Amino acid sequence: MEFINLTRNVEIGANCYALKASGKCFLLDAGMHPTRTGTEAQPNFAAVAGISFDGAILTHAHQDHVGSLPVFTQTAPETPVFMTAATSSIAEIMLHNSVNVMLRQRDEMNLVAEGYPLFTHRGADLCEKQWRICPVNHPVSFDGERISRKEAEQGEPYFELFDAGHILGSTGVLLSAEGKTFFYTGDVNFDDQTLLKGALFPQEPPDILLLESTRGDAPVPEGFTRAAEEKRFAKALTEAIQSKGILLIPVFALGKTQEILGMLWKFRQEGLIPQLPIYIGGLSAKITGIYDDFRNNCHRHYPELRLFEEMSPYVLAGSDAASHPLRNEGIYLLSSGMMTENTLSNIFARQVLPDPDSSIFFVGYSDPESPAGRVRAAKDGEGVSLNSKLPPVTRRCRVEAFQFSAHSSRESLLSYATQLKPKKILLTHGDPLAVEWMKASLAKALPGTEAIIPEPGKWLTL
Repeated sequence: MEFINLTRNVEIGANCYALKASGKCFLLDAGMHPTRTGTEAQPNFAAVAGISFDGAILTHAHQDHVGSLPVFTQTAPETPVFMTAATSSIAEIMLHNSVNVMLRQRDEMNLVAEGYPLFTHRGADLCEKQWRICPVNHPVSFDGERISRKEAEQGEPYFELFDAGHILGSTGVLLSAEGKTFFYTGDVNFDDQTLLKGALFPQEPPDILLLESTRGDAPVPEGFTRAAEEKRFAKALTEAIQSKGILLIPVFALGKTQEILGMLWKFRQEGLIPQLPIYIGGLSAKITGIYDDFRNNCHRHYPELRLFEEMSPYVLAGSDAASHPLRNEGIYLLSSGMMTENTLSNIFARQVLPDPDSSIFFVGYSDPESPAGRVRAAKDGEGVSLNSKLPPVTRRCRVEAFQFSAHSSRESLLSYATQLKPKKILLTHGDPLAVEWMKASLAKALPGTEAIIPEPGKWLTL
């Protein structure tokens, strides 16, 4: 087996990897970096130029894992791309939304010279023609055909998808060839969320483990439990509602919107918050519909819960969404979660920040350099730059942050790796401090295992 990390740096960016085994070569994910443009936003496809790929496997539909897939399939038009049915439905929406974002970026940032958009709506449609739907927990041959468990045990090369508990449709991938096994976690959460249950991953040790390290530099606070954090969130929601101000919760359209909607539903059922109008964006609405469609076909809590039917959110979509008059006594679940310039959460924050009766609650990760990161870091009375073309806005509102990560804690990742005891562990999907902590901790916990931080762009013989 040979492996190459096609992510350009040791970071969480345009996540993408390639694996050679049994004379075949597979691509694992093909992401787009959320804050870069042009070639720098894509995986390092130049490092595998001229290689004929036999297949690609998509673990889930977040932009940093799927965003460059049409760029890849343009150069590999016959290569099948394997994924779950839920990932397929979400990826279609995400890729077409990505085209719209790139068209806007081209005009606003003058990216014509960089070839924007990097792919078109037709390119996304052509990419989709290469997708092949795969079951979870069932071996599939490298040619894309289902095989029996007995055939797999007898040595036929195969791959198998396992529920990752991260977002709807997310999976880890086990590949078996040449008498060796390789397991890629993708983005994983071993703990239950509001809607999704924790990952159901293999318990048999693979020879090589490709492990995400997202939260490697973030220890779990002493005494932290998700149940206690939910209670703290419900209490803060009640206080914000009683203040009669505007309540803005920046969320990612995929995953976090649906989890918070599920949490608000649960709070209503428990009598913790009153029934109030809830507002979401157009992309969030499309993805929430898919969560409802797959409610009985995934590993989740409340399989009968239809978020749209129970929560009846108002959808802010179209060119007039930004001019919607903000109303008190409502909850605005708006993307982007990072409050990227010109998104609804960013635009509406200009009205919310200066109002001492209003609140902004963060429920996920915020890049410190993003507008959301700047809001979180600002003290009362300080100016916050939300848009590079507009003056700063003074922060007077209440700002709170809550921990509802869809990624496993570093402690859970370490526990899983320690349980498996693979021969080698490859550490990716983490900033330098995160992967270095994981490597040092694994060296102590598993002295017989080689922990490796793969150098981007270099083939590694496994």
